[in-house]
Amino acid sequence: MAAHRCVSSALLVFLCVLSVFTVARSQETTPPGGHGAPATDGPQTVTETTGQTAGQPAAEERRWEATEVKEATPDESAAEEQEAPAADTAAPSAGPRPKDDFQEELVIRPLHSGDIYASFQFRTLWETDFTRENKVSHYRLFPKSLGQVISKFSVRELHISFTQGYWRTMQWGQPYQPSPPGAELWVWFQDSVTDVDGTWKELTNVLSGIFCASLNFIDSTNTVQPSASFKPLGIVNEVTDHRFLRYATLPREIVCTENLTPWKKLLPCGSKAGLAVLMKSEKLFHSSFHSQAVHIRPVSPTSWELRQTLNVVFDLHTSGQGKREWSLFKMFSRTLTEACPLASSSKIYVDVTDNPQGEQFELSPATPLLSQEVVLGDRRTFSVYDLTQQITFGTVRSLNLLIRWKSSEGDMLRPLLHGERYVAGYGLQTGEIHTLMYNYHPYRSFPVLLLDSVPWYLRLYIHTLTVTSKGKDNKPSYIHYQPSKDRLRPHLLEMLVQLPPNSVTEVTVQFERALLKWTEYTPDPNHGFYVGSSVISSLVPSIVAMDTNITQERPLFSSFFPCKEESSYFVRVYTEPLLVNLPTPDFSMPYNVICLTCTVVAVGYGSLYNLLTRSFQIEEPSPGLAKRLANIIRRMRGVPPL
Repeated sequence: MAAHRCVSSALLVFLCVLSVFTVARSQETTPPGGHGAPATDGPQTVTETTGQTAGQPAAEERRWEATEVKEATPDESAAEEQEAPAADTAAPSAGPRPKDDFQEELVIRPLHSGDIYASFQFRTLWETDFTRENKVSHYRLFPKSLGQVISKFSVRELHISFTQGYWRTMQWGQPYQPSPPGAELWVWFQDSVTDVDGTWKELTNVLSGIFCASLNFIDSTNTVQPSASFKPLGIVNEVTDHRFLRYATLPREIVCTENLTPWKKLLPCGSKAGLAVLMKSEKLFHSSFHSQAVHIRPVSPTSWELRQTLNVVFDLHTSGQGKREWSLFKMFSRTLTEACPLASSSKIYVDVTDNPQGEQFELSPATPLLSQEVVLGDRRTFSVYDLTQQITFGTVRSLNLLIRWKSSEGDMLRPLLHGERYVAGYGLQTGEIHTLMYNYHPYRSFPVLLLDSVPWYLRLYIHTLTVTSKGKDNKPSYIHYQPSKDRLRPHLLEMLVQLPPNSVTEVTVQFERALLKWTEYTPDPNHGFYVGSSVISSLVPSIVAMDTNITQERPLFSSFFPCKEESSYFVRVYTEPLLVNLPTPDFSMPYNVICLTCTVVAVGYGSLYNLLTRSFQIEEPSPGLAKRLANIIRRMRGVPPL
């Protein structure tokens, strides 16, 4: 058996060697027309192999460009095929990067009241076209949720804000981004939208899910279509027909962490790096004023800008600081260690206009970078901290700005335009709405656009509308009024009024309160109903060109004609929201009726039912004690009981 196994193994080894030798001979004698390639065709084979290797990434890059940038035309495709042989021999080049850019800024302005105004701004610029047929599918810095909203609903511009608190203009000056208390939303649609109201309703529902807000309560009863107060802010504005504009407010919207969290997720770096690390919810909402907003607009035919803003005013006294000093760590509980890696620019600006010689406060660490800008018509000076430079963080690799006040003296330049509104009257039947517009310019008048949106349950008497300035009638040059329809749409009042210099203009209109259905009242009807803020828009003369000491410090020959050409800047002012009480029934009466009815049913019907269903039986009276004892004895004796 052992010899047989050895012979079999030797036979298998011989067959394997023979097969290998045969294959080698066949490869050497293969003809040129067969599957093998001749020796002279070797370089061409290498070139084709290289072309296939380089051609695959190129095809992927072309598909990415067609999705992101533009569609390839037949002429461009033919040109690419002609250039393909020359490009195949070269190494594959890197594909074009998306043309988007991200910048972040933080502006800090110490207020004369001792408070601190912090304004965050995040700007994302993206060169793409949402209006083309092939939808954009690649997103890098621009949030995909907002990009899909713009593409699906054909949005041209979108502006949304959530504000908690009221901006005190006379104490804090003008904000960089004004917004009314509650929620505000106004949208410009493309002129290709056929059903604007239906698209507006769907858009509010989608935005309600994105920002975790009550925007789904926006309907026709609180939506208006302004005719002059809101203009497109984009540089390229094909849409100018106000039929494609919708504006709505929710003055009772409560802003909380649920609104801030999705807002921060729209940032490229989130809250993990850059200026967004300072956005700690428990610190931001423990403030006197908080406002977050999202603004989307086109800046070119194929370029869009997303600007996210966050404005906060910190009160040092309510925050328990005790001392008049401020720092990043005290206000935000964090310091800055790095800029957002995706940001091309990351800077902090500290307003030092009112502190030229360091008399008001001390800023540390100091920076040699200064910048002068004209902001809201006033020339301001800022200390600049560039977070993209490592020298900004110093040796400790951490930036903690500190402002220590030295003096509380100093006067703030009053804003030239200011607005207020309140409700007058007594009782629960009629009342008056008073809107006050202040022009603090010493010698120049300017026109303003006033927008009032009043709910339908406050029935305005438009014939009682009066406009007075300095005790005289001030006739508006333009009035647009759209009456309300019960439970369908609100009142819309727009008018153009000229404000005299250094004056107060009062707009008064009477109204009558309506009686609602009991299902239309809020859960706390005795608290009252909120009416949205009035919107005042105007081109205000610049403060830079205005000299308040005309007759004292200026030469006589130059002050003879005080009126001169001045540049103006656009400003929008919001008044306070109104809280109006309506005739409210006593909602405790239904509960009293229910309790009384239940008592009557329990006593009356219960007794009657008991009498009808009870069975009566005659029972003999129980025998006395002596008789019972006698019966026991008789039972023991076996005698029948008595």
